[in-house]
Amino acid sequence: MQAWQSYDLMSSETHAMDQLQDFLRQRREAREPVENLTAFEQELHRHFVAAEREALGHELARFDLDVPVIEVEGERCHRVLRCETTYTSAVGPVRVERSLYRHPQSDHAVCPLELRAGIIEGSWTPLAAKQATWAVAHLTPKEGEELFDLLGNMTPSKSTLDRLPKALHGHWEAQRPRFEATLRHQEAIPPEAVAMAVSLDGVMTPMKDGQRQAKRRHARATGKAPSGPAGYQEVGCATVSYYNRHGERLVTRRMARMPETNKATLKWQLTAEVMGALSQRPDLRVVKVADGAPDNWSYLGEMLPFGEEVLDFYHAVEHLGDALGAAYGEGTPTYQERLETLRMVLRDESQGVDKVMEALCRLRTRFPRRQAIHKALAYFREHRHRMRYSALRAQNLPIGSGVVEAACKTLVSQRLKRSGMRWRMAGGQAILTFRALCQSERFERAWPLLVEMYKRSVVLPRKVIALSEHR
Repeated sequence: MQAWQSYDLMSSETHAMDQLQDFLRQRREAREPVENLTAFEQELHRHFVAAEREALGHELARFDLDVPVIEVEGERCHRVLRCETTYTSAVGPVRVERSLYRHPQSDHAVCPLELRAGIIEGSWTPLAAKQATWAVAHLTPKEGEELFDLLGNMTPSKSTLDRLPKALHGHWEAQRPRFEATLRHQEAIPPEAVAMAVSLDGVMTPMKDGQRQAKRRHARATGKAPSGPAGYQEVGCATVSYYNRHGERLVTRRMARMPETNKATLKWQLTAEVMGALSQRPDLRVVKVADGAPDNWSYLGEMLPFGEEVLDFYHAVEHLGDALGAAYGEGTPTYQERLETLRMVLRDESQGVDKVMEALCRLRTRFPRRQAIHKALAYFREHRHRMRYSALRAQNLPIGSGVVEAACKTLVSQRLKRSGMRWRMAGGQAILTFRALCQSERFERAWPLLVEMYKRSVVLPRKVIALSEHR
């Protein structure tokens, strides 16, 4: 067996940094390659991780204060205990001795080390919490646990990973308007942007408190067959996208909120995002794109009473297809030929919507009892002013709401609608908030705002001198 394989990483006689240097020296002096490269990589990684933990432990200890009295944001606290504890770092558990203090009128102990270093939730270093939060925004806690175990650094449990984003989100939500305004202020809209597309949509999501059984009982009691998404509620999604003069999408900001009456918070967020962008770039052309849901347009028309209103082209084609299917039979050659022809007319001709409506009127005359035709014609009449597709395409402006529909899928469905999942409001929103920050390229700038929430001003009263072995 080679010497490096039998090296004792946990030897109590040698510090981790010394062990690392000895390990590297042995390999520098070796003349032959290792027999098992994978085992060598793992051992090398363990040495570096152990050295990192040792260095981090020494640095964390520097944040500690070992004095009889401290002041935390002006409140005097007295030392009550000195003990060791373990923190979760990005390279695993780090054990540190620290002092605990208490205000005379409080039963809650404070730790200057944690307040000065910004320890998250009493146990995570900021970097470890950041990595864990990012992981759970993309993976289930179980998958996150397996990932960290495979990486060989920290090894948090799935239950710990499940609790962390919920605790962090409580702090984020308390300061959300301020945090979001700070992020917008830090951002610069791409200088080549000429248009801003605003979209609103929703996706049904399984809820633990969705009254699933009660809805099914009510259906049976009223003589209806239990069907449909009982126990599901709508999660709202919104996007703000910037386009250049060629119609290329440059960047998209995504938002999502758990079920709420009238999507009130989501609409507030979207309004703030749009107005913040226009305050920076009032020259941007605003295009509001959504499907035909009345709630979408009552908001987009009343709360954002400017810009171009555009009904999603593909939803318009779906309604056209329903009418043609009722007339000719879905999938028949006549259906396919007419759908393709009218689709091109609607999209490319200057008076395309009027010509499509004329075609629907003729169908209604031929098939007066086909309700799908009546419904499609009413739909086109209601949204006629939002179907200026040819003029918009000539200006390289978007005519589809695919961006927000993709957000419904990637932001919500891919994480919240996996097999067996059901959500409560707090847990689901914690995931959506951090996942939206990631997908909006804001997570890196948002994280320092959260870390600052865990820091407090800790000072020594006059004439008190701190004792530290590191000084």
